[in-house]
Amino acid sequence: MNTFNVSIQKTTNKAIIKFEVNQFITKNQSFEFNNIDEAKPSPLAQQLFYLPFVKKVYISGNFIAVERYNIVEWEDVQDEMAEQITNYLNEGGIVIEDTAVSKKVPVTVYAESTPNPSVMKFVANKKLVTALFEFTSIDEAKLSPLATELFYFPFVKNIFLDENYISITKYDIAEWQDITVQLREFIRSYIENGKDIVLPGATENLKKSTKQVDDYFESLDDTSKEIINILEEYVKPAVASDGGNIQFISYDDVTKNVSVLLQGACSGCPSSTYTLKSGIENMLKEMLKGKVETVEAING
Repeated sequence: MNTFNVSIQKTTNKAIIKFEVNQFITKNQSFEFNNIDEAKPSPLAQQLFYLPFVKKVYISGNFIAVERYNIVEWEDVQDEMAEQITNYLNEGGIVIEDTAVSKKVPVTVYAESTPNPSVMKFVANKKLVTALFEFTSIDEAKLSPLATELFYFPFVKNIFLDENYISITKYDIAEWQDITVQLREFIRSYIENGKDIVLPGATENLKKSTKQVDDYFESLDDTSKEIINILEEYVKPAVASDGGNIQFISYDDVTKNVSVLLQGACSGCPSSTYTLKSGIENMLKEMLKGKVETVEAING
């Protein structure tokens, strides 16, 4: 049985809060309910409307957003509400009836070149996954039906999935101008048909759930935590925009060496290993004086 975990996420609107789930609860569909009558297609939304402060419920992908009336503050009720949603999901409660009509949002996918000439980034207007995934073969891709199908294309070498995009590494037998449109249309159609991007429970199986990541972080020494925080704040956003990722592997307090893993477009890029290594190395040496001497960059 897959375990659902729910985390609380604030939004820019103080009246609205998001309850983010560690796996998808709709198949790339969105639903908005303004009252309990409108919510008939969603037993979960109807249950939430029994709470007197609930004004509107929005369900999409891997989250439930709730707008409140001003009779309460979120700080007073959000924890209890998150627990209610968690219990409902783990008890097998229905989120959306199969007959429900979603708020139709057309799926768009566009291709974006990356600094790595072997990698193309395909960006969707929908959230695809709740964690990072990288697959280097069809055997590794068993937890991702989308990646499995993409590996049937003979020119696909490596697949990297992030929140709303897919970075695909090709073999040299094909040129991007000959295959980009085919891949883009395949991905767009796959998403539009509501097929699973990754299987339910994939994040837990690969130890990528929020709780597992948090537990791993808490088990690290203080310097490793500082390194991860620096990478998350200063490096990952720029790397993600190029279709890649950098992941902390280890820190040796004797040699003062940091090992990082380069994924997606960063992996095997002619310039990224040197550029990232020297850039990250200089940053960490400056921000953690005396604690870091070298950075070892490993291709995923």
